Amino acid sequence: MTVAVVDYGMGNLRSVAKALEAVGARVSVSTKPEDLRTADRIVLPGQGAFRDCIANLRATGLVDALTQEVRQKGKPFLGICLGLQLLADVSYENGTFKGLGWLSGRVERLTVNDPRLKLPHIGWNDVEFQETPLAAGLKKNPIFYFDHSYHFVSDAPDLVAASCEYGGTFAAAIQQDNVFAVQFHPEKSQEVGLGLLRNFLNWKI
Repeated sequence: MTVAVVDYGMGNLRSVAKALEAVGARVSVSTKPEDLRTADRIVLPGQGAFRDCIANLRATGLVDALTQEVRQKGKPFLGICLGLQLLADVSYENGTFKGLGWLSGRVERLTVNDPRLKLPHIGWNDVEFQETPLAAGLKKNPIFYFDHSYHFVSDAPDLVAASCEYGGTFAAAIQQDNVFAVQFHPEKSQEVGLGLLRNFLNWKI
């Protein structure tokens, strides 16, 4: 099973690659469209500011290849953290910036209704999954590692595959057809994260 991890200069690519290798994937960390075309699956990680991430991704020239492989051909895709947010129509993080528009929704700052809770949201939180093959074999309400201040707000609630509570409820994972994307970091979430990545490799569309 070959997995292309998209390299656009934003994200902890080494950790993502090592975690995927740990569950049996052959990983190519790449800036080349041809690597996306030959891979069995594609992973889009991301850390940092939305504006910089989307600008860097577009500068690589990989958007057309991503759209063709994922949206048109239906190749299994996993977005991680900013890799989820980039799929939105628009982000309101420090301005207004157009996303890829794969998922109907927007990126907004977390609203935390408890003054004891700080932003960014950093640390471990339990996640409540809906019925999805990506959560197969995981214990009920597994705990994943988060590091973010913004989140994806879906215009289609049925796309939300998992939710998390942090001073309010937000989408922890989104699923639409062959696209699965998470706000947390499976590569930093120890055994439960590896379990989700293993499910991604075994995912039958």
